[in-house]
Amino acid sequence: MQSSNAYIRIDRASKSFTTRSGENIVALSEIDLSIDKGKFVTLVGPSGCGKSTLLRMIGGLINKSSGSVAISGEEVKGPTSGIGMVFQSPVLLPWRTVMENVTVAADIGNFDRKTINDRATRYLNIVGLAGFENKYPSELSGGMQQRVGITRALVHDPKVLLMDEPFSALDAMTRDRLQVELQALWMASRKTVVFVTHSIQEAVFLADRVIVLAPRPGRVVDDITIDLPRPRTLDLINSEEFGKYAGAVRRHFEAEEVLQ
Repeated sequence: MQSSNAYIRIDRASKSFTTRSGENIVALSEIDLSIDKGKFVTLVGPSGCGKSTLLRMIGGLINKSSGSVAISGEEVKGPTSGIGMVFQSPVLLPWRTVMENVTVAADIGNFDRKTINDRATRYLNIVGLAGFENKYPSELSGGMQQRVGITRALVHDPKVLLMDEPFSALDAMTRDRLQVELQALWMASRKTVVFVTHSIQEAVFLADRVIVLAPRPGRVVDDITIDLPRPRTLDLINSEEFGKYAGAVRRHFEAEEVLQ
């Protein structure tokens, strides 16, 4: 779905890879998508449908084969400070404390140290890590490490936050808790978020819109607006309204039995 006021605009974007054997693999085929500023959008689909590839194209980590990807009217040509990224693994520096990991942007970029420190303190409070500033990654649980990664992506105040299955390796209870905390953090910051997940429940719970991608070659097969009140609680998952949205996503995959 395209919007004339889109903050992120993807026009007929495709991505192909050539394997070592010389085979051409089409990962994404002519993606048309627009995302308004401040919205939380989730990408859901089976493994191999190109969700992560699309996210990396938006972030400038890989080049598109054709089409265009633009943020705020500017074509994406590579990573910029205006884009924050969170991956499945937080990739923390083990020799640095939580605060030092979060504020690493001030060491490698042209950022004001006090501003970065103030933001770090605020976001660490939001994600429940106040008091852990001087701990090392080895002293933290997996969920706590992921919170550090999220905070690190936010301290340089990016306009866009891209998240690639950040909770997939966590246990169910930790995952649920972090979904609620991420929602609170997003409501406080109103960043434009694009979030990749395999989980239909997670996609619906977090999103303003759920973008459904079909199996390879990846293409948009549905764009579902989630009209549920915020802040959302975990009890909402058991509601009839939530079930209708989850069912609308699931129907794309039930026949193929490719998504849990």
